[in-house]
Amino acid sequence: MAVDRTLRDRLQDRVNQAAAASSPESIELLLRETAKPVLFALAQNPRLEEPDLLRLLQRKDLAAEVVRELANHRHALGNYNVQLALARHPRTPRMVSLPILKFLYLFDLLRVAQTPGVPSDVRSAAEETILKKIAGLPRGDQISLARRGTGRLAAALLMGGDIEVIRAALDNPHVTEAQLLKVLASAGVPPGAVGLISEHRRWSHFYGLRLALIRSPHTPLARVLRFLPEMTVPDLRDICLDRRLPTHVRNYVAAHCQSRLTKSR
Repeated sequence: MAVDRTLRDRLQDRVNQAAAASSPESIELLLRETAKPVLFALAQNPRLEEPDLLRLLQRKDLAAEVVRELANHRHALGNYNVQLALARHPRTPRMVSLPILKFLYLFDLLRVAQTPGVPSDVRSAAEETILKKIAGLPRGDQISLARRGTGRLAAALLMGGDIEVIRAALDNPHVTEAQLLKVLASAGVPPGAVGLISEHRRWSHFYGLRLALIRSPHTPLARVLRFLPEMTVPDLRDICLDRRLPTHVRNYVAAHCQSRLTKSR
């Protein structure tokens, strides 16, 4: 019992030190603390400066209670760098991080959306905030976002119709086949996007995308004819029944099916 009391007393001493620390040297030592009560007291210390808050927010082991106290610190309120660090911290309470998003710059929002450990709903909210801004972005920003953004953002930029933006989005390593299938199924998909997908060195080799491209009225006929030998006859028969396709395309597909069936006999 005496040992436990001694340990508690020592911890309380460190808590008191954290709450009252004023010199840069003492604060520097406390920034390396691991005990939650000590960090909690330190987060409330009014003598912490912006660099101290940023140092603490670099630590991913902080408890949510400590992060919340940092968010309420006088040097955190209205400080852009600290607000960004709070939005990117995995332990920041949602009631703190979500309101911050509307004040962040475009590519800082992207950093939030791409930060590992940030809760999925916060990352999704960051993406939603970017999506609302896409239409009004300068062309250069759209190209950069298409090249560096999340797969969801890049897929959204495919719908804009700008060829250079589309090229950048298709080269984005985060884009998935499922996202491109959704784009190809959209009623408003730009013909230029369809053509570039059909010619892309990576995407034009995916079987599912080839099927979707053959079904698209915007795919150049030369690309459709090139894809046909790689498709199964049952899939091609289904395509022949799709009345949304131009008649001449369905006729080409039907003729190809008949030719393959004749050769297989």
